[in-house]
Parts: sequence; structure tokens; C-alpha cells
Amino acid sequence: MIEVSDFCKEYKSHSKHSFKVENVSFTVEKGSITGLVGPNGSGKSTVIKAICGFHYPTSGHIRMWGYDEKALPVDITEQNEKAMELCGYVPEITQLPPDMKVIEFLNYAAKCHGLRKEDAEKSIENQIKTFELSDFLNNKIKILSKGQQQRVSFAQALIHDPPNLVLDEPINGLDPSQIITLRELIKKLSKTKAILISTHILSEVNNLCSKAFIMNQGKIYQVKNLKDIENEFVALTSKQNLAEDRK
Repeated sequence: MIEVSDFCKEYKSHSKHSFKVENVSFTVEKGSITGLVGPNGSGKSTVIKAICGFHYPTSGHIRMWGYDEKALPVDITEQNEKAMELCGYVPEITQLPPDMKVIEFLNYAAKCHGLRKEDAEKSIENQIKTFELSDFLNNKIKILSKGQQQRVSFAQALIHDPPNLVLDEPINGLDPSQIITLRELIKKLSKTKAILISTHILSEVNNLCSKAFIMNQGKIYQVKNLKDIENEFVALTSKQNLAEDRK
């Protein structure tokens, strides 16, 4: 489970306008898929990167639980090095080492997570099968298509079987058949994991998520009716952006 409580992050600027994400609170429960949507510059990437331990909030807390939710959670804002131990992360833009072969990278990822040799071999074999990587295992990452790189990125995120999974625009670069396959995989994974998906594709939220939140201008709002998410999104962002323009 992931719990974000009163999260605030302020970016100081030399100009009059400084951006602030403020009072963001939500939970991502085990066994569920939570959607996070918002226009560019809404603050959702700031929240996601903090969850994954890439930066600290100005104030507030982010807590994560392992598979045993009766155990004490880890406060990521105090121990951000624990984030990637408890969380798998698929970024919007894949950041893979271009000159590594796919199989080399998977072995490297397993080693980084401290997997024993037997566990690493088993996990790598499972990821190869799940994401159909066998045809380009010995290819360097830099020659892979965008869709192939996305599949490798998913494989590394799951290599250590994390209890929590954060997906930033996960279907980018995938063809329709791959999207369908990935959608079913995410649903399957959600049975044992807490999954947070950030996306701009509102239909995907409706297809996958049990609840969703809209971020706009650094603030967060829970979607009241997933089936009506498009109208809620337009109403919220249009109203707030119009009010901002009038200032």
C-alpha cells in the first residue's frame, strides 16, 4: 500500500510565479489500481517522483507497506533509498542504458536489487516470457523500438517482485495488441500489488482503475464517478484555468 499524506512541494523561482504542489493526500491500496490524471504541469509527475524516492517533499509524508500490511510502513520521506525496494517504477520516458544488451540489463537490474543467483534467474526467465523479450535478448537497447524498450522497462520494474507498482504513461509506444495484453497483465498484477497509474488517456482510467484522482495546478481532487471522468476532468480544469487567467 502507498499512503501520501499532506504532501507539499514548492519550487522557488526568480520570477513572480513559483509552482507549488500542496496538501496532496491519497492512498493506493493493495488489490486495486488507482489512476492519477492531469494536464501537463499539473504536479502529478512531482508526486510520482517523490513516491519513487527521487526527491523529498517540502512537507508531508509518503509511506509504503510491503506485502505484509500488518508490519510497520516505511516513511519514504525519511528513507527514500527504500522506495525502489518496495516499489517498481516504469517512467514515461524509458531511461535504459543504450549500449547494454537486454539480457545484460536484466541481470544488472536483478543484481542491483540484491537477488540471489537462483532467484534472479527465475525472475529473469519469467519476465522474458511475460513481456516476450526472447527475440531481442541479445540486442543492444539502443536499437530497440520504442515499444520494445517499454517492455524492457516493465521487466526491470518487476524483476524484484515489488509489492507496489508506479506506472507513468505505461502504454506509450505500444501497438493495440500490446496495449490489450498489458491491460490484462496490470489487472492480474493488481490482485497482489498496489498499483498507481499516471496517464492522460482518460479511457484507460475507466478501463483499469477502481478509483482515480485529478491533479490541476498543484491540487488534487478525487473523481466522483469513473464513468463520467471525462466531463469531470474538463469541468475542473477549465473552471480553474479560467479563474487563473482572470487573476
